[in-house]
Amino acid sequence: MQSPSRRTFLASGALAVAGLLTACTSSGGRSDGSGGPGRGSAKPDPDLALRTKAVAATDALLAQYASVTGAGGGSGSPVAQLRTEVAAQRSALAAGLPAGAASPSGSAAAAPPGSSAPGAGASAGGASGGPGTPTGQAALAAAEWSTAQARLTDLAAASPELARLLASVSAAGALHAVELGNQAPFAASAPPSASPADPPSAGGSPGTAGGVPSGTASPGVAASDKASAGAATPGAGSAALPAGAVTALQAALAGEHSAVYAFGVIAARIAPGAKRDDARSCYAAHQARRDAWQRLLTGAGANPTAAAPGYQLPFAVTDAGSAARLAAEIETRLTAVYADLVAAGSGALRLDAATALRACTLQANHWGATPGALPGLPAPASGAASGPPPSR
Repeated sequence: MQSPSRRTFLASGALAVAGLLTACTSSGGRSDGSGGPGRGSAKPDPDLALRTKAVAATDALLAQYASVTGAGGGSGSPVAQLRTEVAAQRSALAAGLPAGAASPSGSAAAAPPGSSAPGAGASAGGASGGPGTPTGQAALAAAEWSTAQARLTDLAAASPELARLLASVSAAGALHAVELGNQAPFAASAPPSASPADPPSAGGSPGTAGGVPSGTASPGVAASDKASAGAATPGAGSAALPAGAVTALQAALAGEHSAVYAFGVIAARIAPGAKRDDARSCYAAHQARRDAWQRLLTGAGANPTAAAPGYQLPFAVTDAGSAARLAAEIETRLTAVYADLVAAGSGALRLDAATALRACTLQANHWGATPGALPGLPAPASGAASGPPPSR
């Protein structure tokens, strides 16, 4: 099997992304997870129960958001903006459901910011200090994170497109939790104990800055085991992989090769300090995932895609600002790669890909990108485009 192109991952901006992803998505008909045109109207939806469950969980979140924003958060407040993203996630999850199944159990989904909804979560409204206080937002952050983790438990039983959507919504929920002040998603993405080679920058251990992660999790560590994780062994073992999964995994490996190269450049353009430490941590995290994917492909009898001697960057990286912009772009592109791997994989590989999608989403946001409501998925026609803004 011909390996995916390696040199084009960083070339020509968005065209490079399209070239990388075409091979692993053209046969499946990529969508936002709503089922797409191929779903017959009379055919039972195998995802009906999972979609209904996901919508109900989202309605519970919306109820808590309504309670918190009801204490004074205006339509333009950060919490209200997050609530708008959760509402967009609900629309994606409910697409194609029968009217009764898609209806919220209460009025939370329809309640405007500033109004309470029946059935609003007790953890938000009943927390000490009341809704809208730091304590109320902390409860909301905890709800976002617990819901994000719970969504991953349904990946194995979901269809490829619903799995892609669930992983994306879960990654966004983890980011929401961080933006609300909960650093648990970062702790759940601890670097593997088997450290890769040092990146080409100043010596010392990768550090953290203000809760920023010092690395990401090994692709092989299950979500429920993150807190005590240490090994970097891929969870999917050495079992044979379907051709589609191999293709998507080769694309992920090619992306990680590119990311390792890019973060070497990024670290060299940033002065010593917290930001360079962050770049070095990302470098090490991408090395760890690269090595894990290589082992997994080798164990499955495939020939892992090799790294190119060099890569063409999408724009000149001459200072710290352009370095941060490149970091944001690389992490954003990888969210799409890992969303494809979620859809193509199954079992442990699917969970591994979802974990990588979450880690890249958190890092993309840290470097200045705006992942949006559905990281790694095409932006809805009416939504804001995901991706890195101008250098900041």
